Amino acid sequence: MRLMKKNLKVLFLAVLVAAASCSFTTREFEDNDKDKLLIDLITYVLERGHYSPKDMDDEFSAGVYDDFLTTMDPLKRYFLESDMEEFAQYRLQIDDQLQQKDLTFFNLVYTRFAQRQSEAQGYYKEILDQPFDYSKQEQIDVDYENMTYAKSKKDLKERWRKQLKFTAIGNFYDLMEEEKEKVENEEGYTATPESELEEKARTTSRTSMDEYFDFTNDLERKDYFANFLNSVVMEFDPHTNYFAPPDRDRFDLRMSGKLEGIGARLQKRNDYIRIVEVISGGPAWRGEHIEVGDQIMKVKQEDEDEAVSVVGMRLDDAVKLIKGPKVPR
Repeated sequence: MRLMKKNLKVLFLAVLVAAASCSFTTREFEDNDKDKLLIDLITYVLERGHYSPKDMDDEFSAGVYDDFLTTMDPLKRYFLESDMEEFAQYRLQIDDQLQQKDLTFFNLVYTRFAQRQSEAQGYYKEILDQPFDYSKQEQIDVDYENMTYAKSKKDLKERWRKQLKFTAIGNFYDLMEEEKEKVENEEGYTATPESELEEKARTTSRTSMDEYFDFTNDLERKDYFANFLNSVVMEFDPHTNYFAPPDRDRFDLRMSGKLEGIGARLQKRNDYIRIVEVISGGPAWRGEHIEVGDQIMKVKQEDEDEAVSVVGMRLDDAVKLIKGPKVPR
């Protein structure tokens, strides 16, 4: 019996160290205590189970710091220079915090990001309510890697204004070209006034921003914590990844080729979940009850009395309700 246990232990470690890339997943974590346990497990495997352990020192800490903040705000449209100054005190402390299961750095960054993101949602709505002056020549910096952070909320709002104007002018140009083609090719066609085209261009930009924030507002603390853990494991080894439970499920699905549930790809837009693709061979495809473009309003399992509304629900949560048992093959 002792020999059997020893062999099983060796086999377990062999699985961990045999490949150059590793993936970690656990059950979902809902509070700081469970997050600390997850950090403990991951650091243990990285330090003792990886094929090429790396020291968790100040250099490691600085790498995690840079990677995580870049992941959180790659276009530098949320954090202010003052935020970065506050974060900087932890640049060389992350390795120590990981060893102590201290979440101070992550909690600070996450809380501040949520605040800045909420503020940004007010910026774009206010900016896109007013026409842009395209006769005024302006410049926009898209070298995000070397761009400095905004010094104030006023500067940050101006950065948003230029980016939104840059997006809207592209929409406006496309609409102008479409009008020009219609005037040339459609007899008796009356061109739409430029003021209406400008408004339509802003409306298109606003719709895109609405959909973007509709998606990001669905993200929860655990999603950003997964990003933090990925920064940790990838700094340890660029071929190592942490998979949060939903991502692990999707990865397993792609690797196995096995479909569970209705056999369709879903997308959330403006609180409504719709079918964007029906998977050939899946239950939905065989049953012919749903089509691309259909909206899913409620979900009811066979053994339940009442249907559950999925309007406004996070897409991942809705998928959990929609997914059924494995389809026999």
